[in-house]
Amino acid sequence: MSTTPRLTALDALHRSLGATMTDFAGWDMPLRYGSERDEHNAVRTRAGLFDLSHMGEITVTGPQAVDLLDHALVGNISTVGNGRARYTMICQEDGGILDDLIVYRLGETEYMVVANASNAQIVLDALVARSGGFDAEVRDDRDAYALLAVQGPESPGILKQLTDADLDGLKYYAGLPGTVAGVPALIARTGYTGEDGFELFLKPEHAEGVWTALTEAGAGVGLIPCGLSCRDTLRLEAGMPLYGHELTTSLTPFDAGLGRVVKFEKPGDFVGRKALEAAAERAETAPPRKLVGLIAEGRRVPRAGMQVVAGGEVVGEITSGAPSPTLGEPIAMAYVDAAHAVPGTEGVGVDIRGTHEPYKVVALPFYKRQK
Repeated sequence: MSTTPRLTALDALHRSLGATMTDFAGWDMPLRYGSERDEHNAVRTRAGLFDLSHMGEITVTGPQAVDLLDHALVGNISTVGNGRARYTMICQEDGGILDDLIVYRLGETEYMVVANASNAQIVLDALVARSGGFDAEVRDDRDAYALLAVQGPESPGILKQLTDADLDGLKYYAGLPGTVAGVPALIARTGYTGEDGFELFLKPEHAEGVWTALTEAGAGVGLIPCGLSCRDTLRLEAGMPLYGHELTTSLTPFDAGLGRVVKFEKPGDFVGRKALEAAAERAETAPPRKLVGLIAEGRRVPRAGMQVVAGGEVVGEITSGAPSPTLGEPIAMAYVDAAHAVPGTEGVGVDIRGTHEPYKVVALPFYKRQK
């Protein structure tokens, strides 16, 4: 039985721009407007404008909101200051990753949890289930927000034309309330591209007006609309994990090389603590497969699920792969055995339809912007 995909507030606008639409996590989303490579390069060199309204916003409020979040998530949310944000994860009792999240502290007792679109209902259900005994409310605010992102080196100059907010004083992973093009917005200096940029949380009815204002403000510096396809190559070059690829319920944060987000020192117990303590110990004594970068020596593009091989043996698996517009060659992220995870390791290949294509092992990320 088919279900009708959800539409963002900008659906008609995307179609008027000639976007190629795709079903993503139950939403009809723009995949590209023209050339994926042009969109990717615009973000790297100028600026790109994204509709990210499919992301899942969940508000947690009340006197014990922070206590609930410290119990439900692996991070130490009690140390997040007003107006700041924290990258963290929500795990199962066995330590498996349910989702990676950004938590914004909006006020003294108010937090916004932003989940991936594909996991928003799972995260909402988990937070509600874990809220028992806490004087806190978990509210589904997915319909209350549209989310736009302007990303790239020209993005501060573009946004400054439309807001009186102190963008120069806004640090990375911080957010402040303000106005953009005359309407209220939460302005966050966050993103998923490896570039400087901003994410703007707005009421859905304001989305089209702000999109148009940003388009006009950025016209002189080469801002263009960008779809999910270039968002994927941008995050891949930046070595950023994607849920369902680098992160799954079968992996703990320590398996994913992201053990730093787990804060055992925070007060009280949290869901998955015992399993994660064991995972941390395993990672020290017998390292699991490690997430590495692979750069092709040829032109064939690796895809998720393909086997990484060395000496006739399978030593890993590709999680994400694509042609890199910035590097000009195919790249991939893969979990590989620790013995083959050292950058510069030779003799590693990817089994692409029966042919073992040679690859170089490199450290992540593939790309880091000049600050």
